[in-house]
Amino acid sequence: MIIQSVNDLIGKTPLMQISGYALPEGTRIVAKLEMFNPGGSIKDRLGVKLIETGFLEGTINKDTTIIEPTAGNTGIGIGMAALKYGLKMIFVVPEKFSQEKQMLMRVLGAEVVNTPTAEGIKGAVQKAKALSASSEHTYLPLQFENPLNPQTYYETLGPEIVKDLDGEQITAFVAGAGSGGTFSGVSRYLKEKWPEVRTVVVEPEGSIIAGGPPGPHDTEGIGMESIPEFMSDQSYDAVHTITDQEAFYYTRELARRNGLFVGSSSGAAFAAAVKEAQQLPPGSLIVTVFPDGSERYLSQDIYKER
Repeated sequence: MIIQSVNDLIGKTPLMQISGYALPEGTRIVAKLEMFNPGGSIKDRLGVKLIETGFLEGTINKDTTIIEPTAGNTGIGIGMAALKYGLKMIFVVPEKFSQEKQMLMRVLGAEVVNTPTAEGIKGAVQKAKALSASSEHTYLPLQFENPLNPQTYYETLGPEIVKDLDGEQITAFVAGAGSGGTFSGVSRYLKEKWPEVRTVVVEPEGSIIAGGPPGPHDTEGIGMESIPEFMSDQSYDAVHTITDQEAFYYTRELARRNGLFVGSSSGAAFAAAVKEAQQLPPGSLIVTVFPDGSERYLSQDIYKER
């Protein structure tokens, strides 16, 4: 097969059964491996949706500058989708996020503007909005507010998971929430097919989904400082708040036991899936999502014990 664009490789990622862990009899945890997207993360799906819809709806043309606050993966996804149009891109990234992701955005031709770590993603959003307001011909996708975010995963990831399982019913869907788009979109799709499916959102300590105060955490890619409108408390049946220590433990173990080089958000998701497995009846099928790979976090000592 000869493809015409690297974006032709987005989606249809493998679903892998994770073995080597003590689970109740017959219970399985399977994970969608999103690091096999060409840009290395689940956000490749969103990048294409945002750019192509922008052109279809007339909010983007060849003279548009794309401005977006991001931890990095969405910027990479948008950057790849925008390459064929030659669009100017500015991504606003809190200083704390991985240098590898920032480097990849720059390689794609984007300007990266850093904001103080202490201001979190809220500070990046404010800066992106200010940059957009002071310039002409800009488009601000704002993944944290844009309904295209959950719609992307409702249309792609949800159906793929069902197809991968050949119709076998899921007991629980477990996934982290950063912008909340992946979790909301897939959960809605699965609930429409199986109303009884249990949907479980995963956050690090320092995130506010379960009602705790906002605070710092080392687990990158998930965690919320504010709740988007498209993710209400009706979107999920349970919340697991995972410590950095738990997340990074499973990140290391997934490499050691399974040869899976995943980011810490995947470690957190797997930690929550294991907790779910202990609570659910034997023979349960738990589906989770591993959003990206570990290579883009090596500068942050992702495999260091915490």
